[in-house]
Amino acid sequence: MNAAPISQATFMAAMLDARKPVPEGLIDGNGQPAGRRFSVYRNNVAVSLTEALHEGFPVIAKLLGKENMDGLAGIYLRAHPPKSPLMMHYGEDLPGFLAGLKQLSHLGYLADMARLELAIRRSYHAADGTPIDPNWLAHQSPQELMIARLIPAPAVQVLRSPWPIFDIWRFNTEEGAPQPQAQGQDIVILRPEFDPRPALLAPGAATFINTLRDAPLGAAAERAAAKMPDFDLGQSLALLLGNNALCHLPPIEQDPTQ
Repeated sequence: MNAAPISQATFMAAMLDARKPVPEGLIDGNGQPAGRRFSVYRNNVAVSLTEALHEGFPVIAKLLGKENMDGLAGIYLRAHPPKSPLMMHYGEDLPGFLAGLKQLSHLGYLADMARLELAIRRSYHAADGTPIDPNWLAHQSPQELMIARLIPAPAVQVLRSPWPIFDIWRFNTEEGAPQPQAQGQDIVILRPEFDPRPALLAPGAATFINTLRDAPLGAAAERAAAKMPDFDLGQSLALLLGNNALCHLPPIEQDPTQ
């Protein structure tokens, strides 16, 4: 009698959890029980996924330490098996996973730090955009600029956090960086050339950048100023333009009846 087929769910559960037995009926290429070979393969998978988390979240790994990060990776891979064969996508559920771990509730900033490291990864893999030509900008009147569509480049990522995540990231990646301050921070990920890098945003700038995705320049500036009266449009534009972070779209057509 042939053994019952092994379900994918049973196989994956055993593959990602060394505490589970080798699925019954599993054989190797020689038709022999695959116990030892399965265990070796299972260990290699766990090691690879653990390394992927270390590499994908280096600041999280540094904050927790190797032993704790290894333990966290084991728990995470059982709760969130890979959804894609591409390791660049592994760890997308880590922010929510960290936020739900009672053992790490005293480190409330970890989830947002994972969001930041994911944003850096997404920025790295984002499509290229054609930055605005400075000559085009120089020939626009103030009125034309206010209705211009200057959208963020695909690599631009914006994060808002009640934690000083920029300060924490910089303190753990740059030698001699100052101690983090106890205040929330907004961050933009910019990729002027090949490597993305976070930058701290001034008040209102996050609203401005996010609004640019759907509205012309003038409307985005007005919305940012409504939320933050001291919003500095010139400063935000200088940051974005200086990092090739704005692309150009045709202006929105105005309704002649309005």
